[in-house]
Amino acid sequence: MATRPVRVAMVGLGFGAEFIPIYKQHPDAEVVAVCRRDEAAMNKVADALEINKRYTKYEDVLADPEIDFVHINSPIPDHAWMSMEALKAGKHVMCTVPMATSIADCEKICRLVADTGLKYMMAETVVYSREFLFIKELYQKGELGEIQYMQASHPQDMDGWPAYWERMIPMHYATHVVSPVLGLVDGRAEYVSCFGSGRVRDDIREKSGNSFAVESCHIKIADSDVSAHIWRFLYDTARQYRESFDVYGTKKSFEWSLVEGEPHIIHTAKKPEPEIASKVEAPDYAHLLPAEIQKFTRSIEDAEHLSFLQGGGHGGSHPHLVNEFVRALVDDRDPWPNAVTSANWTCVGILAHESALAGGAIKQLPEFTRTR
Repeated sequence: MATRPVRVAMVGLGFGAEFIPIYKQHPDAEVVAVCRRDEAAMNKVADALEINKRYTKYEDVLADPEIDFVHINSPIPDHAWMSMEALKAGKHVMCTVPMATSIADCEKICRLVADTGLKYMMAETVVYSREFLFIKELYQKGELGEIQYMQASHPQDMDGWPAYWERMIPMHYATHVVSPVLGLVDGRAEYVSCFGSGRVRDDIREKSGNSFAVESCHIKIADSDVSAHIWRFLYDTARQYRESFDVYGTKKSFEWSLVEGEPHIIHTAKKPEPEIASKVEAPDYAHLLPAEIQKFTRSIEDAEHLSFLQGGGHGGSHPHLVNEFVRALVDDRDPWPNAVTSANWTCVGILAHESALAGGAIKQLPEFTRTR
């Protein structure tokens, strides 16, 4: 893209603030502005991180010719329209998950990317976590053999989080479990079938329009004999936070630990029964990053946001996300996931909820999410 660093405006300074130190130390990036509606809160972050340009209005960010791209970390209802307005204004977009909460908005974003030639990346943490990178390495080396089945779960009690979560449908925030099962095999979802189970309390049902406590979904992967199972909940089900990903292969299988902080398990076929299972710690993958930001796989300076603390650092993914998008801009290539892949991952959850409402009816992924 350029011989100068690419210039980012960080939009949303809750979770978003955790990325600023990484961008500031990336050799090919520069943080030129921040944006937040709450001016006092914005100034506190900007003062601490020494950022001079400060905006309370998003339209002013998009009008700034110095800014190459926006990194959107606003509440979920803002993701789609903010992404679309940025693309219309000629800015590249990195946006936290999910891409949108409707099929129509996912398609509009994909069309804008195709029409403008700009870059879009959904900042999905799981596919850059050390666990995913470890499983991916095992798979690419042939150590897992042929993949037979995958499953992923994301239980998380959102009581105590910002109030907009009370209006969220579990499968509308499912990319943390969709992305690993599709990303590992570079697959696209073809269709889904999902069931709802249990029920949430009346106030959550009235705010969200969803009565299911848990939603569980099977995904048919296109052009593959492999399927996957995922499940989600947000309220009224007892379970420690967990973003898990299990993979079962002909040679080896990987199972996520049941309790946060404990070792994961590798199962090796054809060993004597007591030796089949062994404990394993996923190694760090900082060596894949520029030296200046390698430290951020293990620590984030002043990381205080609840999503980071409860999520255990998101598996060291943050610097990998930053590096992937920055390098995509510098090298003028598509980031991973690009807009179409992000739409496929996002639409799985949207259609899964539609399927649950229809008693598990099969829902086909739209064609625009399946084109390369």
